[in-house]
Amino acid sequence: MFKMMFPHRKKLFGERIPPRCEYCRFAAKSNGGNLTCPYGAAAIDNTCKRYEYDPLRREPKSAPTLPKFTADDFKL
Repeated sequence: MFKMMFPHRKKLFGERIPPRCEYCRFAAKSNGGNLTCPYGAAAIDNTCKRYEYDPLRREPKSAPTLPKFTADDFKL
């Protein structure tokens, strides 16, 4: 019903997120670190027809480290 009320709403984190089982709301990590799914086999690079994106499952990329500058870098 929510999708019918707001059909043109933008997705969180952009529109170009490739579907992966690790972002699905149904997938769960087991003790060994593998993904499990109640609807069948789950793989990191695969998805099934029941895939539903969960933005809270994404881990943000770390920020790049900045280079170290010295006083000589700012002299003319």
